[in-house]
Amino acid sequence: MARLAVDFGTSNTGVAASGTVLTLQRGETTAPTALFFDPYSDEVLFGHDAVDALIEGRDGRFLRALKSVLGQPLLRENRVLGGQRTTLLDVIAAYLAWIKENAEAAAGISYDRVLSGRPVRFHSRNPDYNAQAERDLREAYARAGFREVDVLTEPAAAALASGGVDAGHGLVVDIGGGTSDYAVFRGTGADITVVANYGIRLGGTDFDRLLNLDRVMPGLGLGTELRQTFGAGTTQAPRALFHELATWEKIPFQYTSKTRQSVAEMARQAVDRRPWRRLEAVLEHELAHEIAHAVEGAKIAANSGATDGVGLGFVEAGFRAPLERADLDRVLSGVAAEIASAAIEAVAVAGLTPPDIQRIVLVGGSSLMSGVSASIRAAFPDARIDKGDALTAIIKGLAIAASRP
Repeated sequence: MARLAVDFGTSNTGVAASGTVLTLQRGETTAPTALFFDPYSDEVLFGHDAVDALIEGRDGRFLRALKSVLGQPLLRENRVLGGQRTTLLDVIAAYLAWIKENAEAAAGISYDRVLSGRPVRFHSRNPDYNAQAERDLREAYARAGFREVDVLTEPAAAALASGGVDAGHGLVVDIGGGTSDYAVFRGTGADITVVANYGIRLGGTDFDRLLNLDRVMPGLGLGTELRQTFGAGTTQAPRALFHELATWEKIPFQYTSKTRQSVAEMARQAVDRRPWRRLEAVLEHELAHEIAHAVEGAKIAANSGATDGVGLGFVEAGFRAPLERADLDRVLSGVAAEIASAAIEAVAVAGLTPPDIQRIVLVGGSSLMSGVSASIRAAFPDARIDKGDALTAIIKGLAIAASRP
């Protein structure tokens, strides 16, 4: 019985069967890992349709980056979505069931066996959290209708798809939406062997959060001064809410009456009320996901040299946050250095040093950020760096692995 290969990503998902990458939606081989719940019709939209509903400004609840809650208690908490009580585990299972249905339609065959990619580390170094996250992932696939679930680390899959290295060792650097994963490998073709895996919880959604906090959130009140309730003087606005509103997976849980009341009170005390009026609009109309989506798009554009910034006219007419290539390099310099440091650690886990690496394979859209690739190049100056298959390497490697006996 054939196995379906699934690259269930924080930001996007791809599938393959019988060694071939399948079309998922709208003629594309990946679909956003996103859902949209319409509270009026009880309709649930997936992938590109969910993102379109967000951009169109439809009333409803948008969810993305759900892979990031695997292994956390939040995954099994009951909440109301689309007018029904459910859990995020059920939501992930529904998304995977939709993936299964689309893959079966594309391949013309039913699947009850799956090989799924997984990050080396879902969370921190805590093995209990990571073990629970894998159990949650397997349960979600089972709820989606798969009888047999196998997993393979994502950088190991990318190593299989890389073609290997003629001599010495290669290194996969996979910067996904939620994690950065590494695999040291040797050999070519069918004889590729993964020598060591390594991973950290840091990815593209963290890039978005940092840029959002630095470029957009000050325009909503972050860092502004509030008058003291009693007496003279001012104090800086609390930062916690802004961090939550800039974090993809936490956004849906900020739209509460308690939060709105708290922000209204701070707005009355604000020295400059204009940013707080914007924040009140964001909460009233539930616009934080649209902001995060705009930041992500502006990040990609700025990396290519665009200087248009982050368009936020849906919050306030004419509202725009500046974002240029120099801002990317400044804001993301710390995470780029952390990614390069983790790459060196991955090589050390294999008992090697940077000069032992002949080839580096960059995987994941965030690996294409200029600061990330520059940091990797500086850490491994003698290695050849390949970027050609950054967006599809993992699903192609999973396809190879799923086709093997």
